[in-house]
Amino acid sequence: MLGMFSVGCEDDATRARAGVLETRHGKVRTPCFMPVATRGFVKTLSAEELERIKAEAIISNALLLYMKPGAEVIAEAGGIHRFMSFEGTIFTDSGGFQVLRREFSPRFTRHGIAFRSPFDGSRHVLTPELCIALQETLGSDVAVQLDDCPPYGAEGERYRESVRRTLEWAEASLQAKTREDLLLFGVVQGGTDPELRRLCTRRLAEMGFDGYCLGGLSVGEPREVMMEMVELSVSMLPESMPRYLMGVGSPVEVLEAVARGVDVFDSAFPTRNARHGAVYTWHGKYSITKARNLHIHEPLEPGCTCPACRRYSRAYISHLMRCNEPLGKRLVSLHNLHFMQELMRRARDAISRGEFNEYLSRVREIFRR
Repeated sequence: MLGMFSVGCEDDATRARAGVLETRHGKVRTPCFMPVATRGFVKTLSAEELERIKAEAIISNALLLYMKPGAEVIAEAGGIHRFMSFEGTIFTDSGGFQVLRREFSPRFTRHGIAFRSPFDGSRHVLTPELCIALQETLGSDVAVQLDDCPPYGAEGERYRESVRRTLEWAEASLQAKTREDLLLFGVVQGGTDPELRRLCTRRLAEMGFDGYCLGGLSVGEPREVMMEMVELSVSMLPESMPRYLMGVGSPVEVLEAVARGVDVFDSAFPTRNARHGAVYTWHGKYSITKARNLHIHEPLEPGCTCPACRRYSRAYISHLMRCNEPLGKRLVSLHNLHFMQELMRRARDAISRGEFNEYLSRVREIFRR
């Protein structure tokens, strides 16, 4: 059934669960990690490569696609799947987080967020209705409502305004949606204020979204505080709906959130780190740019089945990176995203065996070295 989320098994010692989210472009096994294709591409990688590493879902940004190349261009191509030539599930974020950056000169209005395009200086107003219309036009499988995400450390009144706007925009988003095959996720805000988080979570849960995003986290707060807010919201959300923690991509933080009942993740963290030479492995993280790698004529990680490790040596990729050759960044990005997919596959297996706590402890130890 389209839009159905089913939990296949749950871990006894934690809140971790393994399930399946069905969209019109197939099934997404959870917990899952989505590579970030903000502007319709994952930097340096092709859709074919994403499919080779078994990425079942990716996420793009509706606002940035609206500005470049334009929603009408993508609609002419037959939708975002054909435009990108990606056959899996595509989530689209509203752009509410991006538009509040200084370069957009944002200003709140009665209807939404007025801003200036950093590309051509044109003026726009991003409303909840426009966000839904854009995502329907793009042809995404899962849309995210427009929300108001304040920076970490904002004053209490700013957080209260954020929750008020987010809830108003949530109702407007539900009313604006017309495509039956589009799943719509609400976004929990409230910063690090437990009472505001409870209020926002409770109100959104009553509205009947197809899933729920945990927003306003991973924006500078301590990890312990982030996990407290995750745990609080998850405890109040419907068991039958998927929970999506936005912008979290470090292996340990992802699994810590899985242990608290989160199902879906996205972050540019693995690919951003890759472009700076950081390689994820099951023995920890290392820098490929260091000179000693020029003398290691084996894969980035022996035994890894990713396309980069199957063909190229650590020495060669180190040489590429030290020469600032884009191919090096591409190969490390491919490896790191393969690692994240494998991290999730092993998490699902551990949950099914009732061994998730042991798995989490092993990964904590690996990345502590």
